[in-house]
Amino acid sequence: MHCTRRTSVLPPGFTTIFLGVFFAFDAGFCLSTTPTGIGSIEMQPVVLQMMRNDSVFDELGLDDSQREQVVGVLDRADGPWWRSRVLQDTERIATVATLIKTVKSELKQILSEKSFARLQQLERQALGTRMFLTDDVAESLLLSPVTVQKIAGIAQDTIDKLAAIQKRAESGESVDALNAEQQSLAKAEQDAIVRLLTNGQKNRIGEVTGTPFSFAQIRRNLPRAPELIQAPENWLQGTPSSLAELRGKVVAVHFYAFQCINCQRNLPHYAAWYKDYADQGLVVIGIQTPETSTERDPVRVAAAAKEVGIEYPILMDPEGANWDTTGTRMWPTVYLIDRQGYLRAWWTGEMNWQGNPGEKKMRGHLETLLSEAP
Repeated sequence: MHCTRRTSVLPPGFTTIFLGVFFAFDAGFCLSTTPTGIGSIEMQPVVLQMMRNDSVFDELGLDDSQREQVVGVLDRADGPWWRSRVLQDTERIATVATLIKTVKSELKQILSEKSFARLQQLERQALGTRMFLTDDVAESLLLSPVTVQKIAGIAQDTIDKLAAIQKRAESGESVDALNAEQQSLAKAEQDAIVRLLTNGQKNRIGEVTGTPFSFAQIRRNLPRAPELIQAPENWLQGTPSSLAELRGKVVAVHFYAFQCINCQRNLPHYAAWYKDYADQGLVVIGIQTPETSTERDPVRVAAAAKEVGIEYPILMDPEGANWDTTGTRMWPTVYLIDRQGYLRAWWTGEMNWQGNPGEKKMRGHLETLLSEAP
């Protein structure tokens, strides 16, 4: 299906589109994001995910200075968080847990007591049923250790079933159908957990979650894209530029190796995006990350680009520096970056592999990003 590089392991959901997180009280999980661990169950790092949206800033009542400080905190955490998705489970969980602890500690210094309390409520809402596994919620609702253990068992059963669904997704089954199964699992988990709660505990849920917040307002749940590592001589064509300089435009960055057959099959799609959307503010950048000696030859790379008609900028990444900062592990991989520099979607492998309408979906995401105001 795709070329591989080094001895990396794909994280869950890596062959599907990553766009948006499913924030809802009745389903606090999503395969498309990097989890962290609380107890023996992996939890979504929802604080990292939600704290880059104006709707959340408005809900917390933050002024311009506070918003700027919050973005600064997130920018420092974004790189390690994004790269953690390709780590082995134990290391990933520890890394993200440390990041969350650090970020929340810094946010507590920036936000008022009232705003930070509201942030905790939003975090619980976003976690959904998994919030019952956090120490503070279990203590507030007076959940017994036996009840918590039963909830953990229900959650683990869901995780196991989601893993099976993911394997089917990687084998080429319809993503839409599998997403429907994920929704069904979320509802089943909610129903099973609610049956374990006493009426008094159910009545106190509102106290720990507060006024319901519409997470449908959330557009961003991924970090800011890592800045390009570049040298002027490594640009084979196009004008050298940084992602910071491209703020205000939508950017598609794709990693490829020109001798990789899977990459070759995706190249026409990138060229079509460039042709169709450049005048609407789309910038396409190809990053040639070599594996073979031939792919390390800039003359051969430039000739191959000319042969297939690539007109957009190409950056040679001879030592894999950009590959590493983005946590990329497979060819081909393409990332979509919005006008503010945030990652919004990505795809690994051939977009139309085994009839999967991946290019059509990615094109739809591009059009959504291009329609958003700078």
